[in-house]
Amino acid sequence: MKIIINTSSMVPIYEQITDQIKTLIRDGELKVNDVLPSVRALSKELKISALTVKKAYDFLEEEGYVVTVHGKGTYVAAADTELLLEEQKKELEADLEKAIQKGRRCGISDEDIRSLFELILEE
Repeated sequence: MKIIINTSSMVPIYEQITDQIKTLIRDGELKVNDVLPSVRALSKELKISALTVKKAYDFLEEEGYVVTVHGKGTYVAAADTELLLEEQKKELEADLEKAIQKGRRCGISDEDIRSLFELILEE
C-alpha cells in the first residue's frame, strides 16, 4: 500500500491518509478482507504519529470502509465502489463550492475563477 503524505498541504495528514485509502479501495487496489498495515507500522513508514494513523483508521471505520478486529488488525470491509466514488465527488463538489464562494467574496469574477481552475487543472 503506497501512501504519500504532503506535509506542506493544508489538508490534515489523517485526511490525506483516509482519502488515499478510499481511492485505493475504489480503484480495486485494496480489496475486501485485505489487511491494512498496523497503526504502528504505517506510522513508522510515514514517519508520523501513531495517533494520526489511528485517527485515520477510526474515521475509515466510522464510515464503514474498514473493520478492526482487536488483536488481529484492520481489514477492508465490503464497499460499494460506485457509492464511494459518488461520496468523493460530493466532497469535491462541496470544496469547489466553498472556493467559488470565497473567490466571489474577494471580488474575483467568475471568468477569472474559471481561468484559475483551468490553470490548476493543467498542473
